[in-house]
Amino acid sequence: MSGANSSSLTPGFFILSGVPGLEAAHVWLSLPFCFMYIVAVVGNCGLLYLIGHEEALHRPMYYFLALLSFTDATLCTTTVPNMLCIFWFNLKEIDFNACLAQMFFVHMLTGMESGVLMLMALDRYVAICYPLRYATILTSPVIAKAGLATFLRGVMLIVPFTFLTKRLPYCRGNSIPHTYCDHMSVAKVSCGNVKVNAVYGLMVALLIGVFDMCCISGSYTMILRAVVSLSSADARHKAFSTCTSHICAIVITYVPAFFTFFTHRFGEHSIPHHIHIIVANLYLLLPPTMNPIVYGVKTKQIREGVIKFLLGDKVLFTQDK
Repeated sequence: MSGANSSSLTPGFFILSGVPGLEAAHVWLSLPFCFMYIVAVVGNCGLLYLIGHEEALHRPMYYFLALLSFTDATLCTTTVPNMLCIFWFNLKEIDFNACLAQMFFVHMLTGMESGVLMLMALDRYVAICYPLRYATILTSPVIAKAGLATFLRGVMLIVPFTFLTKRLPYCRGNSIPHTYCDHMSVAKVSCGNVKVNAVYGLMVALLIGVFDMCCISGSYTMILRAVVSLSSADARHKAFSTCTSHICAIVITYVPAFFTFFTHRFGEHSIPHHIHIIVANLYLLLPPTMNPIVYGVKTKQIREGVIKFLLGDKVLFTQDK
């Protein structure tokens, strides 16, 4: 086998074929993905700069948003540049170990993104249900420990992916019908038994995705009960408005995630493979692209920070008057 060590059946490299069936349209497909990547990197780096330099944004909610922005910017950077090289320059080869590294970072960062959204839901729960104790509960050390725990959870659960994938024999070839190294896409190239990979992948999805969704659902159930009990309509509207950006981020993240997960395991033969690949890429690109826009539009403090950065303090002073 080309690029393979015959004694160990471990390839020296894989071939990422891009979007199967749409090879002639690769250049056109690259345009929206490139645009989204630029928006994602500029938007998330801009949010990080803004949160770091604006004193009004030095609050728990925005610290979690900064963590989400860092995760999003890193996540799309692990896949999009390589994908654009496939589309533009036909550079499809990826070293075996580099493929495993990309696979690790993709799954670890998507798990971390889910964890950060869960932490943001808990932040909204504390802010609305315990407003007087908000600052004392979510202190800087607590936020740092929560972020570290989310990171370590992702690392510990995803590291086995690399070992489970590396142990497999690859005697069917080294071509992966994808734009990046996804765990099951790589495993399916193997001629060995991938049942352990599939079961462990499902277990990780349950431990991360389902657990986080249960926490988010529980948080918003208690938020809803607290908001409905408020006597003032203005207070209810204000409480709900603080959650709209986060709810949008949840929908943007989890809808393509669940579509990708279930079609990969249960609807692989009923949905065209190129649709699956495109949605899998949108799953990694859409949240990083949309989250800065959603939070920029929906959050007054961030809007004011952007205006202040672009036009100076005088504009805000004029608006206040």
